Amino acid sequence: MPEFFLYADIIGIIAFSISGFLIAIKNDLDILGILIASSLTALGGGIIRDSILSSAPFAFTSVYPALTLISTIFIAYIFKLHKKDSIDKKWIFVASDTIGLVAFSITGALLAINAEFNFFGIVILSFTTAVGGGVTRDILINQVPTVLISDFYGSIAVIVALLLAGLEELDYLNEVTIISVAILSIILRLIAFKRKWHLPKLS
Repeated sequence: MPEFFLYADIIGIIAFSISGFLIAIKNDLDILGILIASSLTALGGGIIRDSILSSAPFAFTSVYPALTLISTIFIAYIFKLHKKDSIDKKWIFVASDTIGLVAFSITGALLAINAEFNFFGIVILSFTTAVGGGVTRDILINQVPTVLISDFYGSIAVIVALLLAGLEELDYLNEVTIISVAILSIILRLIAFKRKWHLPKLS
């Protein structure tokens, strides 16, 4: 499903570019800092993914990832997303971050399935693709990675991977089921955020 992968990748880059942009604004970074934070968020997971697959990073061999990133940052600036009040900005960030998380979870899982990875490999590649860029960004700006503390964040990537791996095993993996998994995962993440769901912590 090369075309489906392409669309999912573009959606992920756009969504994570916006979330990276908002994180950079929140941390009062300069223009270069905004570009770096957005680039790491949007492209970092894909670069790590491609490295695991022993292939040249797609972000370095194709024009559209960088073009999509820069265009998204420019449009976000034009529409003054960084000027929104804190509540609106928070929901813009959560929505964009959720869409990026799910889209990249799907691309990672699909590539792992295409590479004939086992169940564990599908989960790891999906998870790494989804959270790798955000973890790199958070480490760079000296904050605890979101995946370690946020409500149900990394769990969504694992759920997406498990569902897609299961569908592949049952021979039901197609565009309709993938889109269904994407919608279900986005809704689950937004509900988890709204209701403040967390995984159990050891006291």
